Amino acid sequence: MIDILNLSVQFSGNYLFDDVNFKINKGDKIALVGANGTGKTTLLRIISGGEQAESGKVQKQKNIKIGYLPQEFVDFHDKTLFDEVKSALTETIELAEKENEINIQLGRTELTDEERDDLVHQLGDLEHRKEEIDFYSADAKIKKILKGLGFTEIDFNRLTQEFSGGWQMRIELAKILLGSNNLILLDEPTNHLDIDSLQWLIEYLENYNGALLIVSHDRYFVNRITNKTLEIADNKVTLFNSTYNDYLKFKDERDNQLQAIAKNQQKRIKEIEKFIERFRYKNTKSRQVQSRIKMLEKMDRVEFFDKESKIEIKFPNPPRGGVVPIDLKGISKSYDDNHVLQNIDLTIERGEKIAFVGPNGAGKTTLAKTIAGQLRPNNGNIILGHNTTISYYAQEVAESLDLEKDILDTLMDISDEYTPGQLRNLLGSFLFSNDDIFKKVGVLSGGEKSRVALAKILLIKANLIVLDEPTNHLDYSSKQILQNALINFPGTLIIVSHDVDFLRPIVNKIYEVRNKSIKCFYGGIDYYLEKSKEFELEETLYLENQNKTQNNSRKDLKRVEAEKRQTRYKLTKHIVKQIDEHEKAIAEIESKIEQVELELTKEKIFSNPALAKVKNMEYDQLKQQLENTYSGWTKLNEELEEIEKSIE
Repeated sequence: MIDILNLSVQFSGNYLFDDVNFKINKGDKIALVGANGTGKTTLLRIISGGEQAESGKVQKQKNIKIGYLPQEFVDFHDKTLFDEVKSALTETIELAEKENEINIQLGRTELTDEERDDLVHQLGDLEHRKEEIDFYSADAKIKKILKGLGFTEIDFNRLTQEFSGGWQMRIELAKILLGSNNLILLDEPTNHLDIDSLQWLIEYLENYNGALLIVSHDRYFVNRITNKTLEIADNKVTLFNSTYNDYLKFKDERDNQLQAIAKNQQKRIKEIEKFIERFRYKNTKSRQVQSRIKMLEKMDRVEFFDKESKIEIKFPNPPRGGVVPIDLKGISKSYDDNHVLQNIDLTIERGEKIAFVGPNGAGKTTLAKTIAGQLRPNNGNIILGHNTTISYYAQEVAESLDLEKDILDTLMDISDEYTPGQLRNLLGSFLFSNDDIFKKVGVLSGGEKSRVALAKILLIKANLIVLDEPTNHLDYSSKQILQNALINFPGTLIIVSHDVDFLRPIVNKIYEVRNKSIKCFYGGIDYYLEKSKEFELEETLYLENQNKTQNNSRKDLKRVEAEKRQTRYKLTKHIVKQIDEHEKAIAEIESKIEQVELELTKEKIFSNPALAKVKNMEYDQLKQQLENTYSGWTKLNEELEEIEKSIE
C-alpha cells in the first residue's frame, strides 16, 4: 500500500534517519517507537505529505486516503461540532448537493422528455451510490463516534471554538475515524482522553479494517491494538513482526548482548592500547605496534549507553502520619450553575494507593485539588489527619516555577540530601540530558516545565502525594522510572490518570468519579475495567430488554388496533354502506330542489297557475323527501357511533 524508499532526513547536518526502507501493507497495525527526538513525528508528517524528506520517496498506492492526527493542537471555528465532523464525509456531502441540483433541474417546465429521462437516470445512479456508501446512516455514525469520544448530544450544536484544546483534538480524531481512510497516522492520541473514551477508542481501532501507524507512550494502548513494531534508533528504522511487549523483550536481550559486546571490545581496546604504550619506543616491536595502531583505526566501535530504566529514584522517607491522612465529609463543589461534586464522603487510609478515573469533566481533578487544598468546597468538611503533609502535582503547577532559575538549581533548592550527580540522573530520567539541565526554566516548553515540576515532587518529603495526569509528557523509560518510585513510595498516593499500564502495578483501589458522585472498586485497574465491562453489559442488556418490551408493547398495540379495525369493519360495513347511500340520495334531492327553485323563477311557470301548482307540489314533495332522508342518515350515524364506542 505504501513503500518507503531510501528515505533520509537530517537537521543541521545530523541525520534523524538515513537510507530507510520499509512497507506498510493493507491491514498492518504498527507501533512506531523510539526515544524522544529520534524523528517519529517527522516520519509521520512525511508519510502524510505534510513534510518533505531530504532524499528518497514515499510511494503510495493510487487513490489512497490517509488520515493524520498531529500531536500539536488543531483549532476549529465557525461550525457546530456536528457539522464540523460531518465535513469529513466529503462524498456524502457531494452526493446530497448533486441530488439537490438535479431536483432543482427537474422542476424546470421547459425540459424535454429526453432531458427529464437523463436527470431521472442520474438520480437512480446517485441513489445506487448512496446505498453503497451507507449514506442514510451517516448521521447515526457521527453520533456514535462523538459519544464514544466523550461528547454529549448537548455538545452537538455547540460551536467548535467553544471547546478546549484537548476536546479540539477529539474533534479532529472523530473526523479521521469517520473518514474512509486506508491508513490512519496517530501521534500520541491518548493524551487527551479519559478512561471511558480510551476504552472505546481501543475497541474501535481493534475492529478497524485499514492500516494504522501509531506513536504512543501508552503501552497498554499499543499492545491492545498493534501487531507490528517499527523502531527508530541509531539513524535506522527496523520493522519487527511482533507486539510492543515482544519487541521490548527482544530489545532487552539485544541491549544485554550489545552491553556484553561493548564491554569485551573495551577490554580488548585497553589491552591493545596498553601494548602500544608499552612497546611504542622499542624498534624490535615497531611492526607489531603499527599493526595494532591500524587495528584500532579500523575497528568498528560498539557504543552502548546504560539504559535509563536502570536509574532508580526513591522518594525521601516521609514523616509518619496518622491512620487516616484525610477525611472528606459531605463535600460539594459547583462552578456557577455547574454542579460537579455533590455530598461526597471519602475516607483515605494511610498507605493506600488510589486512582481516580472517569470521564473528562466528571470532577476527578476537582476532587484531587480539593484533597490537596488547592480548591475550597462549597459545602462539607475536609479533616486532615495527624501530621499529614501533602505534595500536589498538576499541569498548572509548572507555571509556579521560578522562570529565572536553571533546571538543576530548581531541584537543588528543594533538598540538600542529593548530590548534583544524583540530580543529573533524576533529570536524565525526565528527558533532560547534558547541558539541558542548565537551561533557564523560562525558555522551556509547557511539557518540559511539567517534567521539571514532576521531578520536584520526587524530592519533597510528603506522606500524601496527589498526582493529576503525571504521565502526559513522559516517554516509556521516564514513566517506568516514575512508576518504580511510586511503587516503592511508603506513604499514601492518589493518582488521576487514564494510563492503564502505568497504574497497573501501583494502585490497589479505584474511585470512579461520575454523575457528581464516587464509586469505590476494591482492587486494581484491571479489576475495575472488568467490572466496568460487566456493568456496561448489564446496562446494555437492560436497555435491550427495555427496547424489547417497548417493541412488544408496540406489536401488541398494533395487533389490538388491527383486531379493532377488523371488528369495526364487520360490525359497521352495512351501516357505512347505508350512510353512503343516504348521502348520495341527499345530494340528488338537493340538486332536484335547486332545479325546481330555478324553474319557479321563470315567467312561463309562475305566469301559468296550473303549471305553477304542479311545480310547487313537486317542490314540497322533494322537501319532505329530503327531511326523511336526513332523518334516516342521522339515525344511521347515531347507530355507528354506538358501535364505535362499544369497540373502543
